[in-house]
Amino acid sequence: MAQFRRLGGLGFLLIVSVGLLGARDQGATAPPPAAAGPQEVTVLGLLVDERTQQPTIVLQGKRDKRAFAMVIGPAEATGIAFPLQKVTPPRPLTHDLFLTLFGRLHVTVTKAVITDLRDNTYYATLFLSANGTALELDSRPSDAIALAIRAKAPVFAEDRVFDKAELLPTGPTGSGPRI
Repeated sequence: MAQFRRLGGLGFLLIVSVGLLGARDQGATAPPPAAAGPQEVTVLGLLVDERTQQPTIVLQGKRDKRAFAMVIGPAEATGIAFPLQKVTPPRPLTHDLFLTLFGRLHVTVTKAVITDLRDNTYYATLFLSANGTALELDSRPSDAIALAIRAKAPVFAEDRVFDKAELLPTGPTGSGPRI
């Protein structure tokens, strides 16, 4: 039986190869390879999971429309929700304070990239520019997103984050990956 599967696989490979050669001979071009690297994401929403009562941010890739969700803390949710809703708090939140400090030091937020998902934890890098010098800071994704939204800088996610997030089952309590 194993030999039949092996031959079946080789037969499939042979049929696909012959089909590709035939298409090449007819002047057909192969589809372009999928774009690699991080893709810009849009914040689809900020919600409270009904089962866990935990704030969750949902991000969607602009290139391929895949989406994933991250569980975040209540303070981080507030830090993201205010600028999304164009609400100015009566006193500056921590992210507002950082952005004010960055401005006075002539530092700009250029982008935020969600880089990985390991051991049920998301990772991100915040990219800054200071007097023409590029800086990268390790960051929690929620902080990087909150700063990027305030600075009107793009937020990206690596393709591996989408891939890993799609494969993650929810735990027995229904809690998803955390930042």
